[in-house]
Amino acid sequence: MSRSGSDIDLATEVAPEVVLLRGFAATTAEYAAAVDAVAAAAPFRHLQTPAGRPMSAAMTNCGTLGWHSDAKGYRYERNDPLSGRPWPSMPLIFLDLAQRAAYKVGYRDFLPDACLINRYAGKAKMGAHRDADERDFSQPIVSVTLGASATFLWYGPLRSGPAVKIRLEPSDVLVWGRTARRGYHAVGQAEGAAAGAVRFNLTFRKAG
Repeated sequence: MSRSGSDIDLATEVAPEVVLLRGFAATTAEYAAAVDAVAAAAPFRHLQTPAGRPMSAAMTNCGTLGWHSDAKGYRYERNDPLSGRPWPSMPLIFLDLAQRAAYKVGYRDFLPDACLINRYAGKAKMGAHRDADERDFSQPIVSVTLGASATFLWYGPLRSGPAVKIRLEPSDVLVWGRTARRGYHAVGQAEGAAAGAVRFNLTFRKAG
């Protein structure tokens, strides 16, 4: 669902080098259809941490590289481990959205080669972690919320301590980089999950 009026495209720095773009992904139905197309080629799956614990959020990828986790560790793979085939190409509407959002915040040459798609249903959530498996930390992270709302927690350089709580609604885009690029963050359950609500998160990165 898109938003209208003054809420669309408002940029707010919610923490140092962390910018929230309210309502930036206005045509969410088109993005949801693209998620379905990616999942048809590379189905959602629950990965395991290197310690063997299953992740509650289901995941898939599109782009040249795809994020993966198993007993061997966290890493990027060029092929989907389930099928052995390359990950689905990144839809052009995804690439356009990520680049426009990055440009809005001052990253003029962002060219993501990986889009991790997380599906949060039921009790699924993500604990405090940071994106540190990429090679190029000069490029930002662009994170897009589709479907249900959720609370995003920004911790910054330390994993513990007080967090900035950010309510993310459908079509909101969060961009962080520079000094915040490897900041710790977490996300709670999708709002309305008990009634069947599902949140999808698109996370764009320059991984290679």
